[in-house]
Amino acid sequence: MDAQGQTDEQVLQPAATRQPGATSTASVPDTAGATPAMAQFLEIKAANPDSLLFYRMGDFYELFFNDAEEASRALGITLTKRGKHGGQDIPMCGVPVHAADDYLQKLIARGFRVAVCEQLEDPAEAKKRGSKAVVRRDVTRLVTPSTITEEKLLDPTDTSWLVSVARAKGDDTMALAAVDITTGAFRLFATAPDRLVSDVLRIAPKEIVCAQSLFDDPELRGAWDVFGTTVQPLAASLFDSSNAEAKLARFYGVATPDGFGSFSRAELAAAAGAVAYVEKTQIDERPSLQIPEREQDVGTLFIDAATRANLELEQTLSGKRAGSLLKAIDRTVSPGGARLLLERLRAPSTDVATINERLDAVAWFMANASAESATRSALKAAPDMPRALSRLSLNRGGPRDLQAIARGLETAITIADSLSRSTPDGEVARALSTVEADMPHALRTMLGEALADELPLLARDGGFARAGHNTELDELRALRDQSRQVIAGLQTRYADETGVRSLKIKHNNVLGYFIEVTALNAEALTATDEAKAQFIHRQTLANAMRFTTTELADMETRIANAAGKALAIELDIFAKLRDAVVVAGDEVRAIAHALAVIDIATGFSTLAAEEGFCRPRVDETLGFDVVAGRHPVVEQALRRQAANPFVANDCTLSPPDDAGDGGALWVLTGPNMGGKSTFLRQNALITIMAQTGSFVPAGSAHIGVVDRLFSRVGASDDLAQGRSTFMVEMVETAAILNQATDRSLVILDEIGRGTATYDGLAIAWAAVEYLHEHNRCRTLFATHFHELTALTAKLGRMRNVTMQVREHDGDVVFLHAVAPGAADRSYGLQVAKLAGLPGAVIDRARDVLHQLEQDEGGKKADQLIDDLPLFSAIPKAKPQPANAEPSALVEQLSAIVPDELTPREALEVVYRLKALLPPQKP
Repeated sequence: MDAQGQTDEQVLQPAATRQPGATSTASVPDTAGATPAMAQFLEIKAANPDSLLFYRMGDFYELFFNDAEEASRALGITLTKRGKHGGQDIPMCGVPVHAADDYLQKLIARGFRVAVCEQLEDPAEAKKRGSKAVVRRDVTRLVTPSTITEEKLLDPTDTSWLVSVARAKGDDTMALAAVDITTGAFRLFATAPDRLVSDVLRIAPKEIVCAQSLFDDPELRGAWDVFGTTVQPLAASLFDSSNAEAKLARFYGVATPDGFGSFSRAELAAAAGAVAYVEKTQIDERPSLQIPEREQDVGTLFIDAATRANLELEQTLSGKRAGSLLKAIDRTVSPGGARLLLERLRAPSTDVATINERLDAVAWFMANASAESATRSALKAAPDMPRALSRLSLNRGGPRDLQAIARGLETAITIADSLSRSTPDGEVARALSTVEADMPHALRTMLGEALADELPLLARDGGFARAGHNTELDELRALRDQSRQVIAGLQTRYADETGVRSLKIKHNNVLGYFIEVTALNAEALTATDEAKAQFIHRQTLANAMRFTTTELADMETRIANAAGKALAIELDIFAKLRDAVVVAGDEVRAIAHALAVIDIATGFSTLAAEEGFCRPRVDETLGFDVVAGRHPVVEQALRRQAANPFVANDCTLSPPDDAGDGGALWVLTGPNMGGKSTFLRQNALITIMAQTGSFVPAGSAHIGVVDRLFSRVGASDDLAQGRSTFMVEMVETAAILNQATDRSLVILDEIGRGTATYDGLAIAWAAVEYLHEHNRCRTLFATHFHELTALTAKLGRMRNVTMQVREHDGDVVFLHAVAPGAADRSYGLQVAKLAGLPGAVIDRARDVLHQLEQDEGGKKADQLIDDLPLFSAIPKAKPQPANAEPSALVEQLSAIVPDELTPREALEVVYRLKALLPPQKP
């Protein structure tokens, strides 16, 4: 209970004013007049009003009332009915238990949360309480987007974070707690209202929880709107920092969490909220989570939400992974490696030592191709140990999860033994040290000895324990599987002992197993007291006598119970192995992380060799010098299309020798379609790749570590927030100008284009001056305002560069090359012509442009309208009375039948019609 006397289960219910997503939130009917089974359903549903209730009935999960209606629509399954309640038919639909995972996946993808209600007793037990007794049921877990653990429902290459947002009372500091129960990761982050969106999007959670009071804060309304239905507001008491330490101590089973480290009140509150939500969704199971670990934001490259979207790091603007930077550079071969790469791409490092250690590892594998090939081959077989461990800790794992741990440890040993002979460098050396230091050899041996080669999916299916591991189990299996051979062996022994060759052991449903001899041979089993003691008479027939022995009776019992006992022994073996794995959870996760690190290093090595990437020089300076840089995504796309090769370009933003200590500012001019946006983005992506620890697409590259990366490229609006394209542009530009430091890299494209020409020019002009004088950061500034190029006269670190083009016979040829200087014009008409605008429009636009350039834009619009050549060729029609006679021109046109004219006749008609026109003004 909390300080107010409420249990976690009570306060975890979402507020009535909040509908957190596509969940079942309709009112629950009362139980009056309901059948016992339906009354039970309604009671359990009332305790889980925000979730669809999967109510187990035999081999199906059934849904009723509003849950059934919503599920049938979402899943496309038939809606039926079952009985009546309150005089109305009860809507019902159901899904088979064996196929429930597939349906759960669809529901979770549509934003639903599902409460799984299982039968907690055998129906036979319920009948003992009376003929109308209902099987005892209760919710065993809540399935939500961030708490899925089933292998079929998870993307092996993606993380599954739950983020808890909290604010400490008094000092108003804020923090995030990120928990991934599929891997056991638990991290804490400091944050603030102005960077909450960026920090949360960097983690990319599946779910977000926060206190209802925080959700209602007007200052944070914009953030919650960005996250949408991902947010789940809960009772504020769950995030109370005053009892947060006690909650954490109870969860981890320790007296105090002081040994975990020193955390702020906001961090403790966020951690407590995350733990409370995990406990609620997992009911009686406790996932194996690492102790909370604080992540310092100063160690990672800050990338705001707009920049992440503009640069298409994880997915394109259309939401696809194909075409993103991640897709272009991911050469990992294991699930753990793919997830770690994703995390590093979301938060590139700013620690020079860490970056260079990662680059050292890539360089070592490039220099040791055979080691790289052997390592990648071994990694392809590496199972997903963290997620297997998570399922085992939650009692949802099976024998194959144990096998995943065993094979993962064996893979780690194989790779470590192979690489240690070659003296690897960089991050790989530390990874191998981790494998050597943390390898749980006893667990590895235990799993290897206990598990068979071929394993069932579920422990209850049995057959996963290796033959020879347990003597009693082997005997029971022999009895279960080879009962005929066992009985035949016993029969042979009795025949030998008695000398009765015709002795048989038979079976029927009345006596069970019995020994049968003919009446003539019965004396051999009854002649002596010793024989009588061994062979107990059971039945006398006309021509035969039947006996049993204590041994035969025991064997019969053992055969009858062999299957059940064998399964019980195997389940006990499974439980012991599972517990041993969970106890060694920290070591298993450390080794899995080491394998992921090695996977990334070999993947980057393969990428560099395939794509011709170079090792960047990363240091603490403000340097930025890229020679022959390329866009990693566009270059690969051109190669797939067999198009012209990508044109590489240099970019030097290092502080000029004669212009102080700030970074250079390049003003880039040139036509649309000339490659400006590609050039801007490629330098941002090269920076991200370098600080992630990858080689980069360039001839050479020197990157002084960047602390913040801002990219404002492309146009978009935000209609939900009432923001026009220009307003979004200004908001994003304001964030850049207010946050960029002298260590930042800023990429800006077409600032000011969304308003009137002079307004836009003025804004762009002032922004360039501010970036140069105040932010002093390394900047690429693309613009069509050619007037800005004049600023080089007074801004010492500014340089003008342009995208080169050539004109030929009135057409423009884009060279996609960056060169010093300024563009002489924008070539907009040529681009419009390439786009397919009608020729008349192009000609008129060229005429208007010529007049505007001659008059420097002073000619009035109505004067230009009077000169419109497209329409001045035909006199304006004068209003005619309704009964007016048609003009001679109209009569002549009406009489023409075009399809009947010869070319000569058509030409004569044109002359004749022209003669009917009134005289033209000179």
